[in-house]
Amino acid sequence: MKCVKLNTGSSMPLIGLGTFKIRGSNTVDEVLEAALSAGYRLIDTASVYRNEEDIGNSLKVLLPKHGLTREDVFITSKLAPRDQGAGACRAACLQSIARLQCTYLDLFLIHWPGTQKLRPEDPRHRENRLGSWTDMEQLLAEGKVKAIGVSNFLERHLKDLVASCKTVPAVLQTEFHPHLIQQDELDWCGKYDVHLQAYSSLGTSAADNKLLSDPVVRKIAGDLDKTPAQVLLRWAIQQGIGVLPKSTNPQHIKENIDIFDFSLTEEDMSRLTGLHTGTHYCWNPDSVV
Repeated sequence: MKCVKLNTGSSMPLIGLGTFKIRGSNTVDEVLEAALSAGYRLIDTASVYRNEEDIGNSLKVLLPKHGLTREDVFITSKLAPRDQGAGACRAACLQSIARLQCTYLDLFLIHWPGTQKLRPEDPRHRENRLGSWTDMEQLLAEGKVKAIGVSNFLERHLKDLVASCKTVPAVLQTEFHPHLIQQDELDWCGKYDVHLQAYSSLGTSAADNKLLSDPVVRKIAGDLDKTPAQVLLRWAIQQGIGVLPKSTNPQHIKENIDIFDFSLTEEDMSRLTGLHTGTHYCWNPDSVV
């Protein structure tokens, strides 16, 4: 597994397993068994995914089965929008750690720049996320988390955060794929040595997935004898962007990590980058102050 060095000095695998909508103990067991067997060593979850407890139970059995220890896997979880703010953030993080049955998280992220139930223009969004970050800096100092970061923040949210805090985020996790190239956020990450980690690299799980079925993606995949998913993931990895593909299909789980035996040409990279339409397939945080 190839890794990226975070600004904390620690290493994080470039490919992780996304677990959004993967619920139920049997399903979680099957997915994690397939992932660990295929070589995944990063597991990405969140409080709002409602699967932390099942993941913790599964890892308790599967890690020793695969000859692994807690230190061999990188575990990320995220702060729910309902738990934004000083005090609430700390409690929520400790609850995630308890549900996952571990003593620390490798990475803890603010999942959304806003707070649940507040109107998008409410100034308390800013107050709460800065309060959350203060809690996270303390958790980092205590060793409860090894790195802290944010998810779905735009450049303006990021600029405001670093102007008000002591610790620069280690990771920005955001939607990023050829149909949505968030260049301002990518450039900001490069300036501050923040790793950009993409979610929804493969678009949506809908039957009419417009990203996996894009003619340019399919043509490049056919020419390389690779799957469209492998091409999309390779496009990100080749730029040093981390990815978190999600699947419950063991064959797809294996294929998604098997992207290090080929490279895309400069022409292929340009053709894929040229597909940008500004299309969000998940959530758009633009309205959050």
